[in-house]
This record gives sequence, C-alpha cells and structure tokens, in this order.
Amino acid sequence: MRLAFDATSLLGPRTGVGVVATELLRRIGQRDDLDVTAFGLTWKGRSRLDAEVPLGVGVSHRPMAARPLRFAWTHTNRPPIEWWTGSIDVVHGPNFVVPPSRRARQLVTVHDLTCMRFPELCTPDTLAYPQLIGRAITRGATIHVVSHFVADEVQELFGLSQDRIVVVPNGVNPPSPNLSDVEQEQIIARGRQLAGGHRFVLGLGTIEPRKDFPLLVQAFTALAANDADVRLVIAGPPGWGADALANEIEASPFRARIVTLGWIPDHDRTALLSAATVFAFPSKYEGFGLPPLEAMSMGTPVVSSKAGALPEVIADGGLLVAVGDVDALASAIDSVLANEILANQLRQRGFARAATYDWDTSADALVAVYHGLAGAQSEQHG
Repeated sequence: MRLAFDATSLLGPRTGVGVVATELLRRIGQRDDLDVTAFGLTWKGRSRLDAEVPLGVGVSHRPMAARPLRFAWTHTNRPPIEWWTGSIDVVHGPNFVVPPSRRARQLVTVHDLTCMRFPELCTPDTLAYPQLIGRAITRGATIHVVSHFVADEVQELFGLSQDRIVVVPNGVNPPSPNLSDVEQEQIIARGRQLAGGHRFVLGLGTIEPRKDFPLLVQAFTALAANDADVRLVIAGPPGWGADALANEIEASPFRARIVTLGWIPDHDRTALLSAATVFAFPSKYEGFGLPPLEAMSMGTPVVSSKAGALPEVIADGGLLVAVGDVDALASAIDSVLANEILANQLRQRGFARAATYDWDTSADALVAVYHGLAGAQSEQHG
C-alpha cells in the first residue's frame, strides 16, 4: 500500500506534533506492507527532509510552498498531492492539514481544537485550521483524533458523524530498561545540573499562552517562601506570548530560583524529566498531553490542570486541579514536595498509567486505518 505522509513537523525544533510524526514514521517506515513517501510543506526546508526522516521512508523532493498551497486548499481541491508524490492510496496529514487528492483517501489528524475553543490563544496560521479541516471533511477525509475528548469536540463543532472519526491515542517511550544504576544516576545528575539544584519543579512545553507558564510562576512564588531550596525550571522552545512569562518571572521575589532553558535536546529533556521532584502542567486546554505522560513514564510525580483531555490521559496517575486556579496549583505542588508518601504513590500510579500507552500499539492501529481506507478506495474505484 502506498502512503504519503506530511513530515513538515520534523524540520526545526521538535514540538509535540514533531515527536508524534517522528515516532510514527520510525515504525511505519519499517513495515513490509507499506511504501511510505514523506513530503514537506515547505519551500526552503525541503532539502533537509532526507536527513530527518527515519530509515525506510522515501522523500518527495519537489518544492511545496506552504502559504500559497494552504490558501489554495482552503478554497479549492487543487493542486492534488499526487503532483508531488505520484500515485498513492492514502495521504495522511498529521498536523491539521491534509492535501486534496485525485484518488487517494485522505486522513487528517486533529490534535485539539484550540483554534475554535480559544481563538485568542492562537496565531494567525493556527486560526486557519478550522477552514482547512472543514474543507477536508467536505472532500470526504477521515478525521484521526488522539483522545475521546477531541472526538467529542470534532463531532460537536463540525457536526461530523462518528463513523468519520477514528481515535488512536499517542504513545510514550519508557526509559531504557538496560540502563545501569550508574547510568541512571548520571542522567539524574545532568538534570540537576541543568536545574541548578537537587529539588525542582519542572514545566515543559512550547512557551505560548495556552500552556499558562505565568500561572506556574505565580504558584511557585506562593510556595517558595516556605521552601527555601526548591527551584522552578521551565524548558521549551519559544512560541508567542513569551513576554508575559518573562514579566511574571521578573515580578517574582524568588526569580533567582527560576531557570528558563529554552529549547533543549532530547537527552536533556530526559535528564530533566528524570530528575524533577514534581512535574507541573498548568495548561488551559489540551487534546492529549504528551509531557505529563512522559513524566509519569519516568516515575516523576505529576500535578496538572484538568484541561481538555488531561483527565482522560492522566486519570489517577497525577494530581488534577482546576484550570487557572493558582492557589490549587500551588497547594498540590507543595503537597507533593512535602509528602514523600504521596510522591511515591503518584510515582507508582504514574508508572502504571503510562504503561497503557505505547507507540507500537499506536502505529499498528494507524496502519490498520490506512489499510481500511485503501480498501474502501479500491472498492470505490474498482
């Protein structure tokens, strides 16, 4: 079966969508039943795609200009993806946008609907997603979502029937079981070195209003007065709205204990997640929640908001607090910092919950969707 896969998110620093695309391509590129061609919705970055795609994945090198193509696909069903990939059976857009096609069946991943629920938290590019998703639905595309929460959102906001929506959750990579005690200690030591101390609260994600890191700084400020050695570390690539975070940090009397690291490579991400005393995720809205799932897989206690799909994904694996409630967030973090029995309970529950999410399972489920769509396409054109 011939599959075209949008790999644009592999270019540049990996955000959550880039992680998802990478993990899926690593697995589907190795399958004998798929012939996978990656394409990049980019003019300048197309030459870098060969170096980024995993083994077993081919690359379409014809240039694709993102802005004109998105405009065209918002209003028409041309140009079709086959102009770049040749004949295919299925095209998968894993980042809200799927190109039109001549004959291939279309699958588009909708990670969340922030663009419709909270448009004030979005960039102009993101605000174009509803029209692109709606156009894809009109063309007959199937919608892939990563949680039942998003499935309900798509049904409600687009009026789409359930049989046009498939739920395949993301996975998580557990820590390597082959690490020696010494190697694990070295990873934790690296995380503490980055944090500048042994005890720290970690916030991880793109710096943007939806993640609400300024609220995390406020919560840290509230608890830091009674905990003299705890630190706050915030790591993630800059998005937009970074000034609000910078201003909140500057206003904190404990700003000397707040560390911002910007984008970090994967090995430092692992080190921080492994070494953190508490992982905090105060997001205003989420369609899944990869960072808290990663933290749970590494045995780090999680405190999270109840936004969107987070209760579905985290379940009893972490402490959940109301969205935007700084006092509740500070109290929950403080309770984990002060109570080792609670922290150990969260570690064990987090491990168990994270173990129910697996990238191999996710990839297998999506491949089944591809084959189902390809079979339907064959019947339609047979």
